[in-house]
Amino acid sequence: MEIKDSTIGDVKSYFLSLQSTICQALEKEDGIANFQDDSWEYHEGGGGCAKVINNGAVFEKGGVNFSFVQGSALPPSATNKRPELKGRSFQAMGVSLVLHPINPYVPTSHANVRFLIAEKPGNQPVWWFGGGYDMTPYYGNEEDCIHWHKVAEKTCTPFGADVYPRYKKWCDEYFFLKHRNEARGIGGLFFDDLNEWPFEDCFSFIQAVGNSYLDAYLPIVNRRKNIPFGEKEKRFQQYRRGRYVEFNLLYDRGTLFGLQSGGRTESILMSLPPVVRWDYNWSPKQCSEEARLYTDFLKPKNWLG
Repeated sequence: MEIKDSTIGDVKSYFLSLQSTICQALEKEDGIANFQDDSWEYHEGGGGCAKVINNGAVFEKGGVNFSFVQGSALPPSATNKRPELKGRSFQAMGVSLVLHPINPYVPTSHANVRFLIAEKPGNQPVWWFGGGYDMTPYYGNEEDCIHWHKVAEKTCTPFGADVYPRYKKWCDEYFFLKHRNEARGIGGLFFDDLNEWPFEDCFSFIQAVGNSYLDAYLPIVNRRKNIPFGEKEKRFQQYRRGRYVEFNLLYDRGTLFGLQSGGRTESILMSLPPVVRWDYNWSPKQCSEEARLYTDFLKPKNWLG
């Protein structure tokens, strides 16, 4: 399919609208803090806007970023598994968000929807969508996990009965810290290189994923944000945040793409939490709620069983 400028404009308009919708809903949920805009330009063309929230009533730190950049050559993170695209120019756009709550009983969440076009003179452009969302609890709650995955399944079902199981499995495998032999969280959806359907269907799917994020996350935030907690729970949250940092700096494709393509570092590393602990050789007490996170939640499972 030929990708027209108007088509690119439609995708861009949707991503900007999604960014605005999500920020407004999160501000309402927080009740105190507002997102601050930070616009930037990319050295080869394009740019973006980082919307960042800090020190709210609910969210300790978070960001909802939009970017639309153009470059002369795809970075290695985009061509390692697709060497035939090496050397192609590219256009990349998307919305990426991470929210780090204050209350340890509220999970951290991440979502991303993106669209890329790789071009080479004399060749048809290659386009694809990618994205998904995943959740990282500190204190596991089955009700939250079931709700999160029910929304994900409902989102995928109109596009095929096999879509949720495939993208759920992909998410479990992707958000995994190999050096720890440990899952980052309880998963959700992850997909990349999506162009197997007609463009209109792929675009509809990416919109369905983006639009369902608030339905998946906000009810959980609302249920957990007022649970009392103390220093012990906060220390454990900060310790587990270290795993988040390790994954994002070692494995995350979006982080690597941004850094390798010369993107804006402050916006790329917006995903990192504000306060983190690495306690040497620490392990939770047996049968504690902290231990239960490892035994009952950080193992891939069928939450809809």
